[in-house]
Amino acid sequence: MATELTTGRAVGLAAEQKSAEVTDWAARIGWLVGLVLFIALVYWLMREGWKWRGTLQGDLPELPAAPSEPGAARLTMSGRYHGSTTAGQWLDRIVAHGLGTRSRVELTLTDAGLDVVRPGAADFFVPRERLREARLDKGIAGKVLSEGGLLVVTWEHGDKLIDSGFRSDHAAEHNEWVDTLNDMTDKSSDIDQSSDTEGAR
Repeated sequence: MATELTTGRAVGLAAEQKSAEVTDWAARIGWLVGLVLFIALVYWLMREGWKWRGTLQGDLPELPAAPSEPGAARLTMSGRYHGSTTAGQWLDRIVAHGLGTRSRVELTLTDAGLDVVRPGAADFFVPRERLREARLDKGIAGKVLSEGGLLVVTWEHGDKLIDSGFRSDHAAEHNEWVDTLNDMTDKSSDIDQSSDTEGAR
């Protein structure tokens, strides 16, 4: 009799354990489905926010293309493009005309300006007279790097000042780019001032 009771209890415990395992699997599947739905919702909201930001920035003119003969290269760089923002506001990301898309980049600086070639994304060109300054920084468009790990170029497009962030595959190149770009912008300012003075005579 005792043996039968023991056997019955063992069978009952085994059945309860099996039921618990089935219940756990159901809970896990439900949790995973909920997580997938949550991630999908977040992605959709981000995508809609991106599209809305692009709509708000619809007044930004089309990006200029490089001239057919830009001249000899003064500097070249291979690296990554990390995004563009309103100048001085590193979180105010600009997404219009593909400027919000991070990508590989090939930079070429000539006397005509800065040529930005991005495989898989929109290329653009910054004419020399539109360049405003260059500096080293650590963050742009929500991307944070080490101190001085980012080359930020400020340029004018339409009536808007834009900061664009680049990181070279060889970070030691950044200082030369900053010096050369700022030298070019200083000379451009001098030329503009001379032209204004001559025009006023």
